[in-house]
Amino acid sequence: MHTHSYRVLGPLEVGADGSTVPLGGRMPRILLGTLLLQPGRVVSTDVLVDVLWPDAPPPSAVANLRTYVRGLRGRLSGDAIITKPHGYAVAVEPAALDLTLFEARAERARMAWGAGDAAGALRLLEDAIGLWRGRLLEDLPASPAWEAVESRLTALKTSLVELAMEIRIGLGQHEVAAAELRGLLATDPLHEGFWRRLVLALHASGRTAEALRAYADAREILADELGVEPGPQLRAAFDLVLRAGPQTPGPICQLPLDPPDFTGRGPLVERIVAHLTGRHPAVVAISGAPGVGKSALAVHVGHAVRAAFPDGQLYVDMRGTGGAPRDPAEVLAELLRALGVAEPALPAEVPARAALLRSRLSTQRMLLVLDDVAHAGQVRPLLPGAGACAVLATSRMRLPDLCDALQVNVDVLTDQEAQELFSRVAGRRRVVEQPDSARDILRACGHLPLAVRIAGAKLAQRPGWSLAVLADRLKLERHRLDELRAGDLAVRASVELSYRLLPPVAARAFRLLGTLGPGPVPAWVVGALIDAPATEDVVDLLVDANLLQLVGMDGAGQARYRLHDLLRCYGAELAEGDALADRRAAIERVLDGWLARAFSVRERMPVHYFGISVSGVSVADIKGDPMAWFEAEVPALVAAVELAHANGFDGHAWRIAATLAPYFDLRGRRDTWWRVHQTGLASARRAGDQRGEATILRDIGQLHLYRDRYDEAAAAFTTARVLFGATGDTIGEAIALTGQATVHRIAGRYHRALHLYRRALEVFERLGDRHSQAVVYGSTGLAHLGLRRYGPAQRWLTASYELAVELGDRHRQALALHRLATLRKERGRPDRAREELHRALALLEELGDDACAAYVRQSIGELHLRFGDPRRGVEFLADSLHVQRRLGDRRAEATIAALLGEWHGAAGRTHRAKEYLTRALSTWRDLAEPAQEAAVVARLRALSG
Repeated sequence: MHTHSYRVLGPLEVGADGSTVPLGGRMPRILLGTLLLQPGRVVSTDVLVDVLWPDAPPPSAVANLRTYVRGLRGRLSGDAIITKPHGYAVAVEPAALDLTLFEARAERARMAWGAGDAAGALRLLEDAIGLWRGRLLEDLPASPAWEAVESRLTALKTSLVELAMEIRIGLGQHEVAAAELRGLLATDPLHEGFWRRLVLALHASGRTAEALRAYADAREILADELGVEPGPQLRAAFDLVLRAGPQTPGPICQLPLDPPDFTGRGPLVERIVAHLTGRHPAVVAISGAPGVGKSALAVHVGHAVRAAFPDGQLYVDMRGTGGAPRDPAEVLAELLRALGVAEPALPAEVPARAALLRSRLSTQRMLLVLDDVAHAGQVRPLLPGAGACAVLATSRMRLPDLCDALQVNVDVLTDQEAQELFSRVAGRRRVVEQPDSARDILRACGHLPLAVRIAGAKLAQRPGWSLAVLADRLKLERHRLDELRAGDLAVRASVELSYRLLPPVAARAFRLLGTLGPGPVPAWVVGALIDAPATEDVVDLLVDANLLQLVGMDGAGQARYRLHDLLRCYGAELAEGDALADRRAAIERVLDGWLARAFSVRERMPVHYFGISVSGVSVADIKGDPMAWFEAEVPALVAAVELAHANGFDGHAWRIAATLAPYFDLRGRRDTWWRVHQTGLASARRAGDQRGEATILRDIGQLHLYRDRYDEAAAAFTTARVLFGATGDTIGEAIALTGQATVHRIAGRYHRALHLYRRALEVFERLGDRHSQAVVYGSTGLAHLGLRRYGPAQRWLTASYELAVELGDRHRQALALHRLATLRKERGRPDRAREELHRALALLEELGDDACAAYVRQSIGELHLRFGDPRRGVEFLADSLHVQRRLGDRRAEATIAALLGEWHGAAGRTHRAKEYLTRALSTWRDLAEPAQEAAVVARLRALSG
């Protein structure tokens, strides 16, 4: 049974077994968020209706609410939402909801503070505050019903932040406190308590001038914004700084020069500093990929905490990636000599030397920086046993077995940090004057600090070069590592040090991963590459070596991994030394895996896709929500289509593309759908695969329909039908024939459409394809509706709805309800139409079909304009227009623009009305729709008159 966790302190999230639970559309999310703000308490139906429909609830509001509750129960555990006589409640354990966790930790922190446990209170405060990820229910529209809870929680959070800063300063964590306070003041510059604590923290860390400047800034801001002087507590802090004297530095420092161009890493530096200057003895293990800046970070932190270790800072290069890592006995002797132990007094054995080092450090406040560690065993003899010392170790390997160490993994620089480092090395003016080329260079460097530094140094040595010269030279991946070399700095040499430490099977996996292109992949891909069923050990080896990066868990609950782009270039370069047949076999195994998984998940999707399913494909046992799986895997599947086409696996390319069509259709991902199917079509044609070409062309015809390209749609359907006929695929031929009929129906050639629908239906009925029958029933009803044959239209549309109910096809039910609502409106039954439209909208939102939901919102909006609340109608139309613009449906855009123009004109806003009508007119002319064009022209003339 799944154990669910709930998060409302930021965007609404529900987790189960390490993965995110999809909640459906916006309305179910608002409903669940409202219940979670009062866990265990009944929220009345009236309150929930007001939250979900703040302006004017539809007549079916209570029924829709029940639909949303049922949908949530299906996604959560069955007893998560409890029905009460007058409302609903959510049953959630206190430990499973971040809101109740936050309140409990806040209470425990205050109790620890009251009992004198400052360090314990600070840890609890950090745990409590760390639960916040943004504003309460940040991704949902705010509701007045939430205001009381939000005000209480925000006030509690602010008081906890103030207490945490007070404790940090009391514990001597002045640098960390100062950094955090500056961040707090950036969002709340009028908070005198934060200013007072910043002044005290800066002063305590020896930065007296900055403390005085902070007081001056506070005084200026308070005067400008509020017209007041600082209060007595802030003035007292200022007086304390004026009376105090300077601090004295420590006597010993073996640290290398603090990198003058060290950039960014603010939160990481603060975290390490806080640990090193907190409880003692403290150990921090910094790991990361080659060239990511581990040593620079360690040296920079070492300088930042010098005042906290007045007895000295020791530094040792452990040479972990060299040919001969330093022996602990040798390092112990070096450290003891630095601490004043004479050569004759050095013990001979490692245990005795380690004991003497611990003894010498027990009364000192010293920092040991151990750079480039090979493994934890190299470090253990060097660790202090007691006292106030700290150790900062860096390694390319993760050191999870280093007892009680804070594990810090360093990632590449952010966009802003990479640009700042590049500017410092290459020259700020050149970067500012050529921003596009600078971005291209940083993208090619993958924001890896070593690569960015090399690129900057190369440009600094060549003042006559434009940045575009280097950007062009870095474009080709196979030459990129050759370019990223300057003096004794080289990315390839840095990566090679890590690669040569890998065992053979991990080295092979690394090379083959480089051939797959960019983008994260799940762990099974590694197994497919090396043809091994169990690959956990290989993946762990690459991750621990920081050559493969764990980028997180996807929505389907899988861990995903990726190679940094420059590491991938190195892996692909090495793979060229492997046999071509072996490389192709590895790629084919990966493509087989993607196709089997995508096909198996497609068969479990919540909607029936009116297209052709591929045949002759292996199946895979994939559990969980199929939509969540596709959401997670689509980028990798798109990359798989391109990989297959580039390597000549044409059957895989068009089959994976075709398998993706139902997901693209449901989610409205039309641009990606078009790109993937163009690649699939090219592969099918290159292979001479007529059924593959027909399958892809049928889907492309559907895309042309969505984009109002009716001639292109007709051509695609016609060619597909001919090709299906040539291969003896009767079902495919009938589906393509249905597409041809739809083109005729949209063009107003209803009799021709009905003839073709009848022929297709005969095939579906003869072969027992009931899903396709439901499709044709609905389309036939629309054709009769176009002819104003209301009786036949109602019979066909009702038959489509009833068959969809019998088949359990909720998507087809929603489409039939939408069409029946159109019929009701035509026959003067707006109330009945509105009811059916809201039922359709609830179904589509539950399925997550934004595209079809947008059409239903358009119909609801038009209904409100004609028969209901025009302002409410405009809201529905605006929501629909936003989606239609994203999807590129110009026909829908023109229709909505004309409706909005009509409404603004009726309201006397002539200028605004003309803007909308002119936009609609332009679109109808582009679409060659003379009747629609004439109607808009008439409205414009009426406005002018």
